[in-house]
Amino acid sequence: MNSALYHCRVMHHRLRPKVHRFAYGVFYLWLDLDELDALSARLRGFKRNRWSLFSFYDSDHIVKDSRTAKANVLQTMQEAGVNTAKITRVMLLTFPRVLGYIFNPVCFYYAFDAAGDPVAAVAEVTNTFHEQKPYVLTEFEAEHDRFRLVTPKHFYVSPFFGLELKFDFKLRLPGEKLEIHVDDQDGDERALITTLTGERREMTDASLLAAFFKYPLVTLRVIFLIHWHALRLWMKGLHVYRKADQPELQREVYRPHRSILPTKP
Repeated sequence: MNSALYHCRVMHHRLRPKVHRFAYGVFYLWLDLDELDALSARLRGFKRNRWSLFSFYDSDHIVKDSRTAKANVLQTMQEAGVNTAKITRVMLLTFPRVLGYIFNPVCFYYAFDAAGDPVAAVAEVTNTFHEQKPYVLTEFEAEHDRFRLVTPKHFYVSPFFGLELKFDFKLRLPGEKLEIHVDDQDGDERALITTLTGERREMTDASLLAAFFKYPLVTLRVIFLIHWHALRLWMKGLHVYRKADQPELQREVYRPHRSILPTKP
């Protein structure tokens, strides 16, 4: 099977207007979207679309015209101009639900053709309002073995950054090692550096159980850390940008919050 898991370290380093840095350990599942049912049948600790220690629900990801995550992400790529006819395999790097709870700040899809060559990638970003936005990457830098995209965010992620910033995605193809960079750019300068690095492990009931105890309630911990560090930044006196202030800069958002929906007359 192609599916696996990664023991990871996430690092956030804010450079402006005030320096703030922290890091923490997590684990991610590396899932072949064609193997989900087989994994669900083989593993006691992982199930598809039903409760378990770890679960994968297709509906936790961007939903379009299909009930499956693979079909929905292929439609997302196709709408962005990707020739999806040659894609035979889609891998997803994601948090699972843990004891039924999910918060997934960002997950990453990688699409490959029959020869195993990379075709496209998608970064699916989720904010604390449970809105989602996909960013489709088609430029592959073979010399760095990675997809690259610099694009306007047009998405409300942090209350301490304005919406005029850009994302700089650098997504290396996962192998034995994992290395992903997602930076925030203010003009031509970096405002926030985010890295995700990790090491691959076989996905078994034993490795899932070990990850559960090494990173207990990881999805709940992530949402707690987001709010904890938001409090610390607020105490440092950073300006707060309200979500409702610039709805015109929040575009192509799935599950939009009422703050950006048109008001009824």
